[in-house]
Amino acid sequence: MLNDSFLKACRRQAAQHTPVWLMRQAGRYMKEYMAIREKHSFLEMCRTPELACEVTLQPVRAFEIDAAIIFADILLPLPGMGIELEFAKNEGPVIKNPIRTRADIDAVRAFDPQRDVPYLLEAIKMVKAELNNKVPLIGFSGAPFTLASYIIEGGGSRNYVEAKSIMYKDPDSWHLLMDKISDVVIAYLNAQIDAGAQVIQLFDSWVGCLGPDDFEKFALPYTKKVVNGVKKTVPLINFGTNTGTYLHLVKQGGGDVIGVDWKVRLDEAWKVIGYNHAIQGNLDPVVLFSTRAEIKRRVKDIIDRAEGRPGHIFNLGHGIILGTPVDNVRAVVDAVHEFSV
Repeated sequence: MLNDSFLKACRRQAAQHTPVWLMRQAGRYMKEYMAIREKHSFLEMCRTPELACEVTLQPVRAFEIDAAIIFADILLPLPGMGIELEFAKNEGPVIKNPIRTRADIDAVRAFDPQRDVPYLLEAIKMVKAELNNKVPLIGFSGAPFTLASYIIEGGGSRNYVEAKSIMYKDPDSWHLLMDKISDVVIAYLNAQIDAGAQVIQLFDSWVGCLGPDDFEKFALPYTKKVVNGVKKTVPLINFGTNTGTYLHLVKQGGGDVIGVDWKVRLDEAWKVIGYNHAIQGNLDPVVLFSTRAEIKRRVKDIIDRAEGRPGHIFNLGHGIILGTPVDNVRAVVDAVHEFSV
């Protein structure tokens, strides 16, 4: 590996600089991405290995980032489970047959990566060949709670009324669904590892809607199940948003790296997580709409909070936002390397 700083940080080993990659770095803030998007639907891009490969590589060419992440979506396994998925224009993902009853849960099909997402596995192989050991490649999946919420709500949600209603009214059905989804995530991630992913990340983007007691009862056991079921041949990043008040529970889910959002200070989060874990984060994505001077100041503050301790991976506290200036993305990446050498 020509640039192994990211892999070293995942294992809490000293690296030549703090590695940086950015969630949603392969995406619609780049004109190169939009040129492809104008000709193809989002799902078509995900399901066409050549297109997914090209989009994955665009930020690697544009910035001095230390890792690539495969262009995909956390909901790609759903059709294989018998759940109808589409991406409506300007609305994001829409599930036509959301799960609301025990019968719906019983009808969820077993997931087979080779049958259901062969295009993703082929894209990973293509990207690995194109990268030619320049930087590592990250594979990923949604975590069980976030996938369950999408499946039950039928799309985005503000209050998660449908999902929480099943949790509270019919916990047995909730646990059955979460078990099924956990098995899907394990198979999905292991297939990505077999295809060549060198690090994997578990995204629990919606789990912060839970309080600590509900998190511990209804979500944490399934994060643990996934982490325990995934092959240990590559590092795993466990990332959830809005979990800063119960990071002591999040770390129990496992993972080599714990990702944190921008609503907690990095040094304070690391103390709670423990220095036996690497940490990933945690610049507010909206800072990228500010000035270059402010970006550099904020980046330096986070780097300083890591205190030069091995195991810090610089990232945003969530994904790059639509409309983010490309030059400011470059400013973040360059500042990380400048202040961590």
